Amino acid sequence: MTVTEVSAGWVPVAAALLLVVAAAAASLDGALAARSAGQPLGGGLLTPVAETARLFGQRRRTTVAADLPLQRIGTAGLLTAALLMVAVVPFGRWTVADLTVGVVWFNAMDVLVWAAVWLAGWGPNSAHPLVGGYRFLAQALSYELPLMFALTAPAVAAGSLRLGDVVAAQSGLWFVVWMPVAFAVFCVAVAGFSVWGPLGAPAGATTAGGVFVEAAGVDRWLLSVGRYALLTAGAAFGATAFLGGGHGPLLPAWLWLLVKTAALLAVLVALRRRLPVVRPEQLAAPAWLVALPLVLLQVLVVSVVVVVQA
Repeated sequence: MTVTEVSAGWVPVAAALLLVVAAAAASLDGALAARSAGQPLGGGLLTPVAETARLFGQRRRTTVAADLPLQRIGTAGLLTAALLMVAVVPFGRWTVADLTVGVVWFNAMDVLVWAAVWLAGWGPNSAHPLVGGYRFLAQALSYELPLMFALTAPAVAAGSLRLGDVVAAQSGLWFVVWMPVAFAVFCVAVAGFSVWGPLGAPAGATTAGGVFVEAAGVDRWLLSVGRYALLTAGAAFGATAFLGGGHGPLLPAWLWLLVKTAALLAVLVALRRRLPVVRPEQLAAPAWLVALPLVLLQVLVVSVVVVVQA
């Protein structure tokens, strides 16, 4: 599949599409929350609209001696990182940035999220956000190395770091079929850098709301949108790297990518209320002693298969 880099004029369209899919994820999350509370699903679907109206009418919260420039950078950083992540994802036959190091670029944007979340916790000069920020860094140190090797597996199989080549290499068989460990580790990491579900402890109740507790008004809205956008960007990359991207019968390539992204995103959203929250100190041992050796074994298997087929 040939991927063509589009002009810069399509960047706003790509950003708008990311936000639309993220809004759909927020609506699904609201509907699932309403069902858990025994309320009608329809009312939950409008939760993002109601929450947006509420936050836009709320004043920003200020704290004593807050570092406002760093706080603002952290607040906007989540959404910015998500937009930069999807810039390298081929949307069928088109992409915003056809980088030869697309896989590395995605991983670099994940590390950018580290800085954004920590700055969002540091900036308010308040105890709970600061503790939440450090808890996020501790959690990120656990999942990041397994994630790096999980991203290595499809790159090794394709013989390239370019996402267009990774998609082309899945024309016969999706990578998820023979790289299940790498795919599972990747999905856990997406929940991690989105501060989501089982890896949402840095923003959880145990630290009174954690890293985002002092955010209010537009700041809170940007952080919320950023988390859903990161979840969406992770699902789009996962659909590209492991689920065949635009490959599929009958439908056009761009629609196949959208369907796969939506399916993976729906699973990630649904798991939020079905899995317990794991504290950062509980994550370290499984990540380093179980996930890391397994994903290294996965990369070894992929490497042997590539060498044998060469």
